[in-house]
Amino acid sequence: MSERGILIADSDSKLRSEMADYFSRQGYQVETTDSAVHAFCAILQKKTPVLLLGPDFDRKISSAEMVNLLKMCNRQLAIILVSEKLLLPQARKIRQEDIFYHALRPESPNDHKEVHKAVECAFNKLNRTRH
Repeated sequence: MSERGILIADSDSKLRSEMADYFSRQGYQVETTDSAVHAFCAILQKKTPVLLLGPDFDRKISSAEMVNLLKMCNRQLAIILVSEKLLLPQARKIRQEDIFYHALRPESPNDHKEVHKAVECAFNKLNRTRH
C-alpha cells in the first residue's frame, strides 16, 4: 500500500486535475479516475489508503452504494466525500457507511485547505492504527 497514496474519484475533470496538482505538490502519490471500475481495482489492489470521492461520480452506481462496496473491500480505507451539497437522506446513508469525513468542494484552485486537513487527519489515523 502506498504510504501517501490518494485516489481522487470525481466526474469533474477540472476539479480532479486541480486537486491532483495540489496534492502532488504536497508530496502525495495521486491517482485520478472518473470510473467506478477503476476505483474498485485500485482499492482492491490496496494501492491507496485514502479516497477523495465526488458525489455520484459514476452514473452506474451511487456514492452511497460505492462507499458500502469499497468498505467491504477495505475496512481501513479512509473515504473523504467531497461535495458542494448533499441531500439529507443521501448524507445519512453515506454517513452510516462510515465515511471518514465530508468536505466541501473547493471553489477555486487555492481553496483546498479543508480537504488537505481531512487528508492529513486520515493519514494520521491510519498511521496510529498500524502501529
